[in-house]
Formats: sequence, structure tokens, C-alpha cells
Amino acid sequence: MRAHVGDQLVIESPSTGAARRDGEIVGLHHEDGTPPYDVRWSDTDEVTLVFPGPDAHVHHLEHEASGTPAGPEPAVSEPAPRGRTPNPGDMGRRLVAERRRHGLSREETAARARMSPDYLAYLEEHPADPTAATLTRLADVLGTTATALRGGGMDLPPGQGHALLHPEVRDLDPDECRTLLSTHGVGRVGVTESDGRPAIVPVNYEIVEDMIAFRTEPGSVAASAVGTEAAFEVDHVDETMSQGWSVLAVGPANAVTDPDAARRLTERAHSTPWVGGERELWVMLRPARLTGRRITPADR
Repeated sequence: MRAHVGDQLVIESPSTGAARRDGEIVGLHHEDGTPPYDVRWSDTDEVTLVFPGPDAHVHHLEHEASGTPAGPEPAVSEPAPRGRTPNPGDMGRRLVAERRRHGLSREETAARARMSPDYLAYLEEHPADPTAATLTRLADVLGTTATALRGGGMDLPPGQGHALLHPEVRDLDPDECRTLLSTHGVGRVGVTESDGRPAIVPVNYEIVEDMIAFRTEPGSVAASAVGTEAAFEVDHVDETMSQGWSVLAVGPANAVTDPDAARRLTERAHSTPWVGGERELWVMLRPARLTGRRITPADR
């Protein structure tokens, strides 16, 4: 008997041959796909270690649907070969990003989603196609949707869901705003261009000594902020829960002209600009006014 993660284990009645119990195989213990297996039973939703007997067989659900033969599956805990790194695929990267955003360990996430940590590791580190039920449980734990984890709606603006029935809007104090700004990410800088027209552009940013730093190239729209009072906004929208927050910083923006200071900013930056290119001009915005709002369900 050989199985893949995601296959169905069926236990038949010895007398009638009819299925009397079934479950999803969520973990392997041998790299050739032989027993034992970690199985999530459909009738109890519990995961147990199973050594299948003669009354059991494996139904290769996902592999039959895709038209590919069922063969040996690498053990989910198998390390990547020397010189190679795991290839998680888009869904695996989204799982990791959402889990870290919520401050959850892999073990905590697996426990809340009622699955084996090894199976979650497999989903995060390999291109995988879990069942709809598995993905829904993970989405519930991570406060998102199965569609979002698969990358659906990537070209749609956030916030297209329905508003909360009883929303509450609360102003954030400066300390809360600083916490939400965190240390880096993507925000939007609002400027007035040389021809007097307003513009808003997204930038990768860093927080350095309570100042907002972003890099761009001379002559760009974002560079119009230099020598002016500019606005910078960052926010987060929880599509599933129809809630979120936004922070607005307004203050003078200036170019970093010291080559050593600019070099240190580049060396310590958490990420490179998503738009690519050299982007050698660093701009520092010192917030003179820091405000924010959060939308949550009202206590009733």
C-alpha cells in the first residue's frame, strides 16, 4: 500500500464490503508512501496514527482527478536535498506570510486547524493541492479565505466585501500608530508634483528613529516629496472580517545627502524596492502629525 498526502483511506466492513469509515491522509512517515499514516477521520475530525489492515484501501482522490498516476510521495518531514531549497509555490508563501502576520508558530497553526504540523510544513514548503476542507480550516485560523490563499482576486482592490452590521470607528493614539507602522512594509506617499497636481504613489518604507524612510530615483513622482510637507499613509484591510486600520503621517520630507548615512540605510533595509532599479535617493519624512483609525465590530 502506497499513498500521497491528501489521499483518502477507506476502511471497509469485512461482511458487506461497504465503507464503514474513511478519512484524509494528512501525514506520511515513510518516504516511499507506505504505512503508517496520520489520518483525519471524517466522522470525528480527529487525527490518529493508523496502521491499515487488510480491510483498508487507499483512494487516490486528488491524483485521479488530475489524471496523474499515484506514486510514492516524499515524507512531509524530509529535508530538502543538499544545495536545494524548498519550492513552496504561491500558496505556500501565502500560508507562511499570513501565519507570521498573526504571530503564530507552525505548531500553533496546525493545532488550531486540527492537522499534523508535518502536513502544514509540507503545504508551506512544497507546491501542493490540499483538499477544500483542509484549505478552509487554514483560512479560518488565519482570518482569510481559501480563495485568497490560492491567490484569487489578486487584481481586485481590497475591501469589496460587505460592511459590518454594527461597525465602530475608533481613533488611534500616536503610540498605537507607531506600533502599526512597525519597522517596514509598503505604504503610500502623497505629494504635489512640480506642475501643481497632487499624486499618491506606493513605496517600500523603513522606520528609522521614528522617521519614515523610503528610496526612489531622482526626478520620480515620489522624489517630489523632497523639500515639502508630504503625507504618508499605510493601512491593512481584513477582507474576511470587514475590518481594518489606517495610519496617516504628515510632516517635512528631506533627502538623505550624507553618502555614509544613505549606504547604512541601504545595507539595513528589510527589502529592495518592488519596482526594481537602483533607486539611490533616500527620503526621510519626519512625522509632525500622526493620526489613525481602526474599524472593528461594535460591542453590543
